[in-house]
Amino acid sequence: MRALIRRGGLAIAAVAVAAPMVPAIAARDKPTTIAMADSFRIAAAQARATLDSGDVNGGAAQVSALQPSTPLEEYVAAGLRMEIAAKRNDPQAKRKALGDMLESKEAPATQTPYLRYLAAYYSYNLGVYDDALAQVNYARQLGYNNTESTVLLADILIKSGKPAEGLALADQVMEQQKASGKPIPATWYDRAIGISYGLATKQRGSWDDVAKWCERKLVAYPSEGNWRTCLTNYLMAPSVDPQLQLDLYRLQAATGAMASERDYRSYSTLASAAGYDAEAKAVIDAGRSAGKLDATEVDTTKLLKTVKVKAAKTIAALPAQVKKAQAASTGMPALEVGDTYFSLGQYPQAVEQYRLALSKGGVDPTRVNGRLGVALARAGDLPAGKAALAQAGGGWTNVGGFWNVWMDQQAQAKTGLSPAMPAPTS
Repeated sequence: MRALIRRGGLAIAAVAVAAPMVPAIAARDKPTTIAMADSFRIAAAQARATLDSGDVNGGAAQVSALQPSTPLEEYVAAGLRMEIAAKRNDPQAKRKALGDMLESKEAPATQTPYLRYLAAYYSYNLGVYDDALAQVNYARQLGYNNTESTVLLADILIKSGKPAEGLALADQVMEQQKASGKPIPATWYDRAIGISYGLATKQRGSWDDVAKWCERKLVAYPSEGNWRTCLTNYLMAPSVDPQLQLDLYRLQAATGAMASERDYRSYSTLASAAGYDAEAKAVIDAGRSAGKLDATEVDTTKLLKTVKVKAAKTIAALPAQVKKAQAASTGMPALEVGDTYFSLGQYPQAVEQYRLALSKGGVDPTRVNGRLGVALARAGDLPAGKAALAQAGGGWTNVGGFWNVWMDQQAQAKTGLSPAMPAPTS
């Protein structure tokens, strides 16, 4: 004899046992009456009670003894196996039980998209990416195409050897998250940065992507540690010549992200090699004051002794070089003087020389505008700095992008508002 019972009374709750990013079970369908054999119903209820008492092994033995003969009974038995697998933290058994629930075709229609998503999640964790991809696409086709499913799909594509497609989806899901007003987790940025960095170093991707993801993370999470990590990573790009490397170290110093002996030594060595000896001396002095450079270290002490003498000569020669730049037929002498002033931290004077260089011509305007933009910003004129920086290009494009983030943060610090927000009116 069969008794009339309500659908879903035994098993569905078990599926809610899930890993991070798996949402709670959706609401059940409106209850319907469905026949189930008395013998199965009683045996399943006993197994349910045993599991509720905390006796997982006893409950598992009772569930194993169940003999389902209809799709609904198969569904209920699979749901109980799912709960047992969850209690035992057995991912293989969870995936098998969930597959049996879906195979029964008795899962409520409103829950099936979510269950397909959950099947994809379990297969992903087991490394069965082909099945994970099929299941998540099925879930999305059925309507479960929210942020969680997009994140999972992106990760599946990345793990299954399609990182470019995965990154494109990661970009999409971050935009969705942003549009919803929810914060984007730092780990999402880290994942995108790591993947794009790996592709770039293997010459299968672009360093532009590394810069893009780093800039986005720095906008959202502008800590000194994040600045250092992002700039250090980008310094590995082959397109970053010594002058660009110098500008990145200058930015690292401006953000307070100089954190190690290597930072100070690399920066001071680059500055000295470029002829900016006063800057090199200032970096060494700062490193020693910060306790990052040992005053007895031989190489640094030797470099400091050399740059002290050269720095004095450079500064003494500046007035004559300014006159020479004014009389020159091209802007190259003015550019060189501007760079020297920049290295001395005399930004208004650097601005004057960069503008002279641009007016005379014979220089790369995309490069000069980059330095001009930074000099203007460091001199306190952030709007003009951003305007000049917008005209930077070539190898300076990504370096300028990092400086642009810094300028926005300086504007925010001045106004107390997001740079994108208008200032209040009276």
